[in-house]
Amino acid sequence: MSMESVRWAFRYGAWSPTRVEWLLAARCVQPEEKDRIGQFIYTKDAKAAMVGRLLMRKVIAEKLHIPWNEIILQRTAKGKPFLTNSVPSMLSTFNFNISHQGDYAVLAAEPVLQVGVDVMKTSLPARGSVPEFFRIMKRQFTDLEWNVIKSSGSEWEQMDMFHRHWALKESFIKAVGVGVGFNLQRIEFHVSPLRINTEQVCKETAMFLDGEHEEEWAFEETKLDNDHHVAVALGKPTGSCPDHSEVLFARKQEHTTVYNFEFS
Repeated sequence: MSMESVRWAFRYGAWSPTRVEWLLAARCVQPEEKDRIGQFIYTKDAKAAMVGRLLMRKVIAEKLHIPWNEIILQRTAKGKPFLTNSVPSMLSTFNFNISHQGDYAVLAAEPVLQVGVDVMKTSLPARGSVPEFFRIMKRQFTDLEWNVIKSSGSEWEQMDMFHRHWALKESFIKAVGVGVGFNLQRIEFHVSPLRINTEQVCKETAMFLDGEHEEEWAFEETKLDNDHHVAVALGKPTGSCPDHSEVLFARKQEHTTVYNFEFS
């Protein structure tokens, strides 16, 4: 049985479910997931979480042929969802990742490779100026990355390039599962091309870890619309090497920087 890569995006910002539709969606997820979604204060956050869970169950049902009502998902200690159902050995390397921010939820799944995905909506700082915001975020990027961000043109274009870089970094962090406490200056992206058109998929961006080009990692980038950047990180085949998070923390870890991708 062969499987293909999966890339899905759903614009939950434009989704207005009726009460019947919402109750139907709630019956498709596990009770603890339903309870967690019910704790959100804002409707948009609840919709984002619901869509994310439904996308995961959809890809598992379609690609692994597990009936919806038999899918069992749990979370790692760091909050990453994973499938607990038994699957044939040929499917055991299948893995997936989701992200939701702005108006979209996105999913990336791979039959063999490590995968991480992140979506970021470009916006101006909720408080203060763009230069002030950049000063606060200074330690999250290298000098080269800041040069690219700040030379992008208008303040909006600079923020757009900022969010593009952030999506790239977050996609890698999610793929390797290192969680908070990772020094984001250890990873540096050389973005290419500098401009991405809507719905264009680019695969030229390169990543450097501790100054060394990570040739085993590839990155896909696209823009769903003028505001939303998506980055997909593709790494080594799952199970082909030791836990990558342990390898990362063993390499030149001089200090840590807690990162947070909630800007608002």
